[in-house]
Amino acid sequence: MTVADTSLTGTTSDAFLGGRITIRQPLKGFRAGLDSVLLAASVSQSATRVLELGAGAGAIACCILADLPNAELTLIERQPQMLALLRDNIAANGFAERCEVVQGDLLDKKLRENSGLPANHFDTVVANPPFFDSIAGTKAPDPAKAAASHMAIAELDDWVRLAAGSLRPRGEAIFILPAESMPVLVSAFTRRFGALALLPVAPRPGTAATRILLRGTKGSRAPMTLLPPLVLHGETGNGFAPLPEAIFRGTARLVW
Repeated sequence: MTVADTSLTGTTSDAFLGGRITIRQPLKGFRAGLDSVLLAASVSQSATRVLELGAGAGAIACCILADLPNAELTLIERQPQMLALLRDNIAANGFAERCEVVQGDLLDKKLRENSGLPANHFDTVVANPPFFDSIAGTKAPDPAKAAASHMAIAELDDWVRLAAGSLRPRGEAIFILPAESMPVLVSAFTRRFGALALLPVAPRPGTAATRILLRGTKGSRAPMTLLPPLVLHGETGNGFAPLPEAIFRGTARLVW
């Protein structure tokens, strides 16, 4: 459910996980939605130290924290307008004591070192990176949305490299991206991870996937697994299939 926030110009308050958490986010520009919930639901319940790259307004982080009571998160975000929302949302949902927010460009090595971001430490790294090539694609007119949804293809490899360096041995990196980004993402993961698991997400039975979830394990030499697609809707209508419906309502998680 989305409710206009009349106390703040240009934001809405949106319920996630069946109302268990509420996220205030920009009315225009990049907005968290189904992708955020799916990514959060893909994290193993045994994960206790989680790093999110590009945390935005905090929807993914809050969904993880709501479902994993033993988890502690480190969040990296560079956009000042999103940082204010991120900190507010973490506090408003009661998770401030379980979160550390790092401000800055996650690709800035000096900044990461100065912030004390540990290497070889996290159980899980998650990311929903900007997904349009900023050279080939047309940027969104809104600067915040453009920053959240556009970057050069080469930078995606930098995100994956940072994820690998931040993970403990046998830790897992999980990314969600549009299906057209699959070749670049799989290539970047293959150079750094094993036991890749690729989960396509399709809107309806028999239709092409529009999103992919990709998980890789640091230090593994196991081959890649292509999983059956997660289908969001039935043949007709706007209702969700049983598993996605349960995930979006916060009563189920992805087991993959």
